[in-house]
Amino acid sequence: MVVDERSYYTETQATKPARLNCPYCRSMDEHMLRWLVRTKKDRLPGGADERDRAKFAKAQSYMVLLDDKAQCKQPRCRRPFDISGIKTTAFL
Repeated sequence: MVVDERSYYTETQATKPARLNCPYCRSMDEHMLRWLVRTKKDRLPGGADERDRAKFAKAQSYMVLLDDKAQCKQPRCRRPFDISGIKTTAFL
């Protein structure tokens, strides 16, 4: 029986601040971005074979960016823009 790789991690959501520039009005503001945090479990789930043990040994905790757009905070602009300049995956 093959163990699913998602069972190696515990998933939680977190928000972290990031300073972003609006490409339309050129203002810089702090935005709270949502991240999916996957932390590696301390032990392997039951029913694993040798291949699963090797994959689990190489697995690392990481974060994945969930938001792909942000809205400008300036009252005159308020336009949504794509988030760029931030890595979408970060290892912990």
